[in-house]
Amino acid sequence: MTTKFGEVRACVFDAYGTLFDIASATRGCRDLLGDDDIDKLTSLWRDKQLQYTWLRAIQDRHTDFWQVTGDALDFALDTLKLDQRGLRDRLMELYLTLDAFSEVPDVLRRLKAAGIRTSILSNGSPIMLTSAVNHACLGDLIDCVLSVEEVGVYKPHPRVYQLAVDRLGIQASQISFQSSNAWDAYAASSFGMKVVWCNRYQQRVERLPGQPDCEIESLVELPEIVGAI
Repeated sequence: MTTKFGEVRACVFDAYGTLFDIASATRGCRDLLGDDDIDKLTSLWRDKQLQYTWLRAIQDRHTDFWQVTGDALDFALDTLKLDQRGLRDRLMELYLTLDAFSEVPDVLRRLKAAGIRTSILSNGSPIMLTSAVNHACLGDLIDCVLSVEEVGVYKPHPRVYQLAVDRLGIQASQISFQSSNAWDAYAASSFGMKVVWCNRYQQRVERLPGQPDCEIESLVELPEIVGAI
């Protein structure tokens, strides 16, 4: 049985892995990479990208997500000994135009039709997020795009989730937050938001503060959960 929330005034989405398919960048270099390299690079690049955000937050040494993404890619390419000419530059450019998951446009349209506000809350820099939203033609479906650059620290710091509350002007309990990252989902729950964990990657349950209210495999189920039917 699908969990249904009470009053939800806004749906706030993580960007990378939730709305946008991070693997589409490496798949776009299939002519230079074999399937095994694509899988390994996608995984290591993402893992290192997240590690660098957490480590920089702990050290209070913030830099924007474009720099972190490039640093993580350099580590991954070096580790996997991938040095094809032009590969790095091409991957970075492709990261600006990641594909949206197939269900995303229709889900956002249904939320908007039901009068529910839509927002992105992401580690991404403003330029990165604007590029991704424009490439996916989601501009008319997203009311507000929020970047951690406004608070100068990465998720899961509480200041990031507070940014959504402040900018949307509604209580945390009236926000449904969606993320494919388990650690992000748990942190938003601990902060006080309603949380839908979009577990696209079959992650295990975390042992962290908070508890997502429900778990789904794609965003297709979201409109029913928040009453946008």
